[in-house]
Amino acid sequence: MSDQDEALANAAREAATRSYSPYSNYAVGAALRFSDGSVVTGTNIENASYGLALCAETVAVSKAMADGMRGGLEAVAVVGPADKGNGAPITPCGRCRQVLKELAQLGGTDPEILCVGNDEVRKLRLSRLLPDAFGPAALD
Repeated sequence: MSDQDEALANAAREAATRSYSPYSNYAVGAALRFSDGSVVTGTNIENASYGLALCAETVAVSKAMADGMRGGLEAVAVVGPADKGNGAPITPCGRCRQVLKELAQLGGTDPEILCVGNDEVRKLRLSRLLPDAFGPAALD
């Protein structure tokens, strides 16, 4: 893994330490890297009304967009808990894939998704995780 990707994975790991996940005890961190070098992080935030929980990727995208970032998304790192699922890499859920697609399509990018596990990092393009996605271009 490149130094740049390792830094992104570490940012996601750090974000996971701030998770609010008292119900699932499944802390997730996400980090988004943009073409200008900036990194925006997010962590999952659960709610007693389970359906109102927010995923780490959605929180990070919301923070980025609230700060005016529209495009230039190059890479995303997603980290789950080291002690669950044998520490295997996790991928964004379907909702998060769609949220990431919206931000990526605004800048015409197909970001690399780093699915970070304890001993393995799977690198996949968003288009592979969400083929034939619905996005802003479908509304033209």
